[in-house]
Amino acid sequence: MWSWPHRSHDAGQAFPIYITVVAGLLFLAFAYLAVGQAAANRNGAQTAADAAALAAALDTRDQLADKWVEDVLDPTQWQDIFDGEIPGLVDSCGRADALATQNDAAVNGCGWPTPLEYTVEVETNKPVGDSIVPGTENMKSVESATAVIEPLCTFELPGDDVGDDVLPQLNCRDRDWDLDPDDLTVLPEPEDLFDVHLAD
Repeated sequence: MWSWPHRSHDAGQAFPIYITVVAGLLFLAFAYLAVGQAAANRNGAQTAADAAALAAALDTRDQLADKWVEDVLDPTQWQDIFDGEIPGLVDSCGRADALATQNDAAVNGCGWPTPLEYTVEVETNKPVGDSIVPGTENMKSVESATAVIEPLCTFELPGDDVGDDVLPQLNCRDRDWDLDPDDLTVLPEPEDLFDVHLAD
């Protein structure tokens, strides 16, 4: 008839199990928090790297577009411009530094492997922070990104039987441009001539 002592004994045995389960759940919660902190830090680094690489590429795109406008009356120079092969092209890694700083990171390296490509590596200024995982409090995330400048236009140089005052039609992705050397008030914008995007 008496069952109370038995129940009290069961409760006493269950309490350590309850404590163990709760401790395990807390550990998992803190572990997931640490993973989340690290992921957020990496995402911040990747965002900074993407922005830095794109900024450098956009700056070079604008230089190329300005050079095309400067040489618009000399179509023999156009292909070199679209290939990025022009003298005096300025390294745009300074723009990468500026964009990385705006995203709370610093550039570890900025490469210009081809005239139409930038690869930037950045490191976050802030570490992952305190967590249950030992050694992560001072770890910073490092990520890289590559941005590509893609020419959007093609053209054919006029034959020898065509006068020097005739400019070739410029065939771009979204529009064909018939250029009049006597009226150059409307010319393609940099984004008409080149696309800038992150490498796949």
